[in-house]
Amino acid sequence: MSTTLVAFFSPTGTTARAALALADTLGADTFEIKPQQPYTAADLDWRDEASRTSVEKRDETARPTIVGTMTHMDRYDTVFVGFPIWWYVEPRIIDTFLETYNFTGKTVIPFATSGGSGLGQAPARMQSIIPGARVLPGKMLNGAFDADSLRAWADDLGCCGSAE
Repeated sequence: MSTTLVAFFSPTGTTARAALALADTLGADTFEIKPQQPYTAADLDWRDEASRTSVEKRDETARPTIVGTMTHMDRYDTVFVGFPIWWYVEPRIIDTFLETYNFTGKTVIPFATSGGSGLGQAPARMQSIIPGARVLPGKMLNGAFDADSLRAWADDLGCCGSAE
């Protein structure tokens, strides 16, 4: 049983590829953060001020509902949380996830995918939502990545056991 979890939200599959590669490299468990109302291509159109993501971005209290629950969150010491970066912050559904579980005493490591931006304010925002956790700066996992580079990152963090 792993003490590391890779939780991820991936409306287009991009973040899922990174998350599954990371979980495989670390021998970690996974949990997909799935919205009750899936995001359509129109919902994800960041150029449209009326799109669902644009509306959620402007509403600090937006908390999209998640389908399913993560059982036994208490068994994990380290939780990697992956998502596409939206406007230099985590999507609001990540806030829903963070508010749903007790992260006190856990190490939380954000990772994100993006067409061009960095993590921005996501780690700081996440820390404000889960003040009892230790949120690390995180990393962008764009493009090609391999097990060696993922393992080196985890080793640098000093948080995860070796994959078997």
